[in-house]
Amino acid sequence: MVLKRRAAVLAAAAALVLVPVAAGCSDDGGGTSSGGTESTAPLTPGADEPADPAAAKAEIARNWAAFFDPKTPVAERVKLLENGEKMAPVLGAFAGDKNAAQTAAKVKAVEFTSAAGANVTYDLLVGGNPALPDAKGTSVLQNGTWKVSVQTLCGLVQLSGASRVPGC
Repeated sequence: MVLKRRAAVLAAAAALVLVPVAAGCSDDGGGTSSGGTESTAPLTPGADEPADPAAAKAEIARNWAAFFDPKTPVAERVKLLENGEKMAPVLGAFAGDKNAAQTAAKVKAVEFTSAAGANVTYDLLVGGNPALPDAKGTSVLQNGTWKVSVQTLCGLVQLSGASRVPGC
């Protein structure tokens, strides 16, 4: 019973936050994101973290907070999302939505999977309260910046029940 209630709350929170995103987008019949990452990080065989893990973790936390902060301009969010230019219509849909204006994210843990990739555990907050506690996402190093992955954004959109969002 507790698991059912938690699942319902999580689904409702995701829909509350993300359905406006899907509604603001239209599919132009174009393709989907390749999901590829064009990392500029030098990869060393066997390297499972960046050269300065503490600095990378701090940047990931800072960039995730900024990406999910409703006060961050769309142009800046584009720079904080993997392949952000391709996802600009999705990000633009957040801008005028009152529910999205109450959303934030707090990174709780970062575990590097490579010198250019990391698993991120975070709380998605609505009105300061955890709507999706201990959510899992990924961060990628692209063009010298640690970014929220398209996979993470599309996973949140999918949780909302939206389908056919451009780029996902």
